[in-house]
This record gives sequence, C-alpha cells and structure tokens, in this order.
Amino acid sequence: MENNSTIRLDSIDIQIIKLLQKNARITNKELAAQLDLTITPIYERVKRLEKTGVIGQYVALIDADKTGKGLMALCMLRLEKHTKDKLAQFEAHVAQIPEVTECYHLAGQYDYHLKILVKDMNAFQDFIVNKLSTNENLANIQSSFVMKKITDTTAVPLG
Repeated sequence: MENNSTIRLDSIDIQIIKLLQKNARITNKELAAQLDLTITPIYERVKRLEKTGVIGQYVALIDADKTGKGLMALCMLRLEKHTKDKLAQFEAHVAQIPEVTECYHLAGQYDYHLKILVKDMNAFQDFIVNKLSTNENLANIQSSFVMKKITDTTAVPLG
C-alpha cells in the first residue's frame, strides 16, 4: 500500500470517488451505469483505489444530535514538554477517550486541536476534569463551543 505518495487519478477515478463520497453504498452496477462503463472496469478501479489506500474505509455518518451527543467543543491545547515521548504519551492518552472524535497535531500557537462530542455542558466539564486533564503534560486548554454547523463534509475536494 502506498501511504505517503500521491496516486495518479484520471477523470474516471475522480468520478468514481465523488460518487462514493456521496453514497458509499452505491453498487458497482450503479457506478457503471452512471459513468457509462461496464461493471468489470468499475470493479477493478474500485479495488485499485482500495488497494492503494485512496479509499481507506467505508463508514456510516451518524447525526450526533440524534444520539444524545449534541454539544460539540473544539479544544486547542498546549503541552508543557514537547519531547518525542511526551508527545506520543499525550497522543496515546487522547486516542483512548471516546469523546475525542478528531485530534490534530499542529504547528503554531497551539500543539493540538481536538473535536469533542458530549451530551451537554455537565458532560463536557466531566470530560475536562476526569479524562483530558488527567494528562500531566497539559499546560493550557482553550475551548470553544459550536453554535451552528455551516458546512460539514467528509468529502475530499477533487478535480
């Protein structure tokens, strides 16, 4: 699998990816019909996109509000120490917390950006006090709360 190299995508690959990003449950038969191709080349292209890692996985997108996780917080974090071991320890720590749905290591004023999904403000306070702050290397947490989603997509923009 090619992880860090760019894969060359032609216009048909891009069309397949766009259709799969809209509906991952679309069949090869439906893809073939929409792209005016036969099923076999569609099947082979999808398998190649999967094998090369362009398509990493297929998922169901869940409405957090409907599952009782209606409060989204964005947390910017600074760490005390930035050694390789301390960074790895922090990353392992947050990877084990289910409320953290995204975590990015940053360059700039903050070290990490976390997306947190919880039920309400009480649940957020519990998350901060009993889960996130248990990491001794935290120097600063700056939290913001999402009032309204303007755009929300998992689609990678292509061609």
